Amino acid sequence: MNFRTLDLNLLRVFAAVMVERNVTRAAAQLAMTQPAVSNALRRLREALGDELFVTVPSGVLPTAQADAVWPDIRVALDRLSDALDPQGFDPTRDERSFTMAMADATATVLMPAFVAALERLRARADVRVLPLSSRDPRAKIEHGTADVAVGFFPEVAASLAAEGDRSMLVLDPLYRCEYVCVMRHRHPLAEAAALTLDAYCAARHVRVNFAGRPRGFVDEALAREGRERHVVLTVNQFSTSARVVHDSDLLTVLPRSFVAASGLADGLAVRAFPGALPAIEVGLLWHRRHERDKAQRWLRGAFSAAARSLGIAPAAAAHEAAQNPGKGDAATPIAEGTH
Repeated sequence: MNFRTLDLNLLRVFAAVMVERNVTRAAAQLAMTQPAVSNALRRLREALGDELFVTVPSGVLPTAQADAVWPDIRVALDRLSDALDPQGFDPTRDERSFTMAMADATATVLMPAFVAALERLRARADVRVLPLSSRDPRAKIEHGTADVAVGFFPEVAASLAAEGDRSMLVLDPLYRCEYVCVMRHRHPLAEAAALTLDAYCAARHVRVNFAGRPRGFVDEALAREGRERHVVLTVNQFSTSARVVHDSDLLTVLPRSFVAASGLADGLAVRAFPGALPAIEVGLLWHRRHERDKAQRWLRGAFSAAARSLGIAPAAAAHEAAQNPGKGDAATPIAEGTH
């Protein structure tokens, strides 16, 4: 290949197809027709002497050579973008809409600090928050339904770690907390040493499951110990669960960080869960298609800064677990209903 005669526009097409893994979506991103993208790929194949992509039912997959050259091409395009547009996105001047997916517990903890930062900056952002219907939000990110997803996604972390640099998704750690057992203030099981595993299993419970399924992460944890609990109500929001136990004798399991931010803490008793549950590693999930988008970079940076401003323990363990799948809590498979 003679680099001096190479049309650099072909590299932009290559980058779009690498990110989207679909020629039609890449064409839409580039504001080109699909035949024009296909023609550009043909020219690049001829220049590099490789097929670059193979067709699969969902779109295309890169060849070994495409995977090999992609990291260098991505870095080069990023540097060109920064050099040609040094000012980039100005949140006080530029209007932009963003969509974020997260559970109500995560939003309760993080959104007030994020909105406060937007107010101080007088940012012209329009932010929409979508609920999570699953603890695996990859489809929302890949299909563009959400710009980012925020929450505890252990199976996603393990999958991305296994994919390594080939992954088109990134999970940035935000903070770490724990699940706790929650009940009304003055509940009999709130007494010192009263909440044994036997007493917990004998009590009546509210289950939180985003999809409303009749089994959740607590049930899975208990099953590993040969136990089960008596669930009388399943809801899809942590806030609903907190309100129910506040006014009844039912028990529930909530993220500790949510209890403090719920506005109900004064009427709730918080106790350590009497069995084994994984720690919560909250992270921010995004797609590499936004890597060069300065508005998206600003969004991720501003949200991460809002999380740090709360003084919640940083989720360094989440990053470590992502680098070492199979070790630690973040790689532990658990069922629906996570933070």
